[in-house]
Amino acid sequence: MKFTKMHGLGNDFVVVAEFSSVPEGISELAQKVCDRHFGIGADGLVLVLPHAGGADFAMRIFNADGTEAEQCGNAVRCVAKYVYDKGLTDKTEVLLETRIGVQKLTLFAERGAVSQVTVDMGEPTLAGAQIPTTVDRTQVVSHPVAVPDGEFSLTAVSMGNPHAVIFVEDMQEIRLHSTGPQIETHPMFPRKTNVEFVQVHAPDDVTMHVWERGCGETLACGSGACAVVVAGVLTGRTARKTTVHLKGGDLQIEWREADGRVYMTGPSVIVFEGSW
Repeated sequence: MKFTKMHGLGNDFVVVAEFSSVPEGISELAQKVCDRHFGIGADGLVLVLPHAGGADFAMRIFNADGTEAEQCGNAVRCVAKYVYDKGLTDKTEVLLETRIGVQKLTLFAERGAVSQVTVDMGEPTLAGAQIPTTVDRTQVVSHPVAVPDGEFSLTAVSMGNPHAVIFVEDMQEIRLHSTGPQIETHPMFPRKTNVEFVQVHAPDDVTMHVWERGCGETLACGSGACAVVVAGVLTGRTARKTTVHLKGGDLQIEWREADGRVYMTGPSVIVFEGSW
């Protein structure tokens, strides 16, 4: 199996385009190749698949623990760069089928290689039951949740996958590896959740640390950055267009009022290639 190791702001993936459909045993394969000691090492295994419908390609992503993710903004940008740089398409507007539907990708290429990608991440889901949470409200904003580490106020958003956004005064006081999994597995989230801790520097400038469902701490989370800006607008903390600083780098996020959709712009990188 030939693979390409890629990352989007340090959120790294093993990208494979050798299959025409999802093979049997994919969960076990994902766990093996993503293992950082005995495998290639990655946050997830990404399959680039052919698509017979209206999209140009299809993508499926499996977390390091073998579970399948509905969505991943960083992986989507990696797929965009992969298909263009590998000559699978010469389009700079690509339609990609994911588990949450078809996403439009705008590619910015320099000297034959993609440097930045803008992803139409769609409209956020805010209804509690649809995120899903056990809170049956039209919006779950500044909702108190108690865990062993204390009580936190969170705003729940789905970008095709669930997110719990928590605004903090000082990021240094957060115990990510302790509090993150406590909220990830809280009964309020029947499918578990990604957890974002956010410090606001200005209405258009925030820093985010993330505990990803099924992965643990990662250096970046594209859908999480989108959820952060949505939560920031809902709580009156941020503007609709905001720079989100992550440990792996920066993303530009815009929740457009005109169409209600969230747009994410950022880079993706090919690290190396090999055979498994």
